[in-house]
Amino acid sequence: MALKDTEIRAFRPAAKPFRRADEKGLYIEVCPNASKLWRFKYRHAGLEKRLALGAYPEVSLATARRKRDEARAMLAEDRDPAMARKREKLQAKLNADNSFAVIAEEFIATKLEGEGKSDATLIKARWFLDLLRPAIGRRPIVDIEPSEILAPLKQLERKGHHETARRVRAFASRVFRFAVATDRAKADPAALLKGGLISPKVKHHAAILEPEKLGALLRAIDGFNGSPVTLLALRIAPHVFVRPGELRHAEWVEFDIENAIWQIPAGKMKARRPHSVPLSSQVLGMIDELRDLTGSWPYLFPSMQTRLKPMSENTVNAAFRRMGFGNDEVTGHGLRSTASTLLNQSGRWHPDAIERALAHGDSDATRGAYHRGQYWDERVKMAKWWSDYLDQLRAQKP
Repeated sequence: MALKDTEIRAFRPAAKPFRRADEKGLYIEVCPNASKLWRFKYRHAGLEKRLALGAYPEVSLATARRKRDEARAMLAEDRDPAMARKREKLQAKLNADNSFAVIAEEFIATKLEGEGKSDATLIKARWFLDLLRPAIGRRPIVDIEPSEILAPLKQLERKGHHETARRVRAFASRVFRFAVATDRAKADPAALLKGGLISPKVKHHAAILEPEKLGALLRAIDGFNGSPVTLLALRIAPHVFVRPGELRHAEWVEFDIENAIWQIPAGKMKARRPHSVPLSSQVLGMIDELRDLTGSWPYLFPSMQTRLKPMSENTVNAAFRRMGFGNDEVTGHGLRSTASTLLNQSGRWHPDAIERALAHGDSDATRGAYHRGQYWDERVKMAKWWSDYLDQLRAQKP
């Protein structure tokens, strides 16, 4: 006889479990601890089996009957509902193990950290993952549709972060390609979105391009009254014109003072290729001053908070602001444009030598222990001329 909801609510526990049948194999088991559990009894392949359908009242009588009918439909197709549930749980676990976030973390560990990419690259990659995590982090990577990726990208665009949206899409695309390569996805849905984002306007780093203004900047740097380490970073930066991240991550072990070479490892370079910087006598002198301040620490320009990390990426630009130079006048990165423009205008140096000095284009051809490459001798002379030129500009009266 079919059960009624009023009957089920009235069942009271006994010293031992007891059962009350509904219909078509469904019954409820009342336990001594007062829990009431739905069960479905059935036979498959000649064996009697039971399938748990949940606890009452969380699973109502109507819901229990619906679950029973679903199980009976599987039996009609000669499928074991208990085995089907096990497969579902296994697939759910597999999906969780192959979620976008899990595979992205593996990608970062294997392809970025494992291949010696810079700390800045790792930090940005994890930031990109955090931006994607709420939308697709827990989703099985094989099930993710382009529209699911587009939603967080469009959210970034609405905030005006067009370049960030572009880079997040590129990061997602790399994760999907990694999943395809490791046989956990069939395609890269992020690639389909490449033309669907707003193209960011190219922003050029503010730079001083007139010799007189450059001289004024150099004199202002001499008058900087902040940290001595920051002062030396400001003084050295115009001479070596490397990227700001390459300067602040400079380590003492990279410097061959005897041969006047700074060898930047591939992991710290934008193009992921080692780069050699010839050091003028002026730069060597400033490095000697710096050694008295930070020579016992890994970095030439350590953080104020912990000497085991480099200075903040905002330190140099913040110093320029303190000296009265606005964002539209000069930036740490803009010093590269300054050097490029004035070196080319001098007419003394081969354009390719200048490009090599800026670590643009093709990597240096390997030659000797320092991968000095073509135009090395010219670059050594150019480094000395450039430092002398900066000294002349600084010494000029305003």
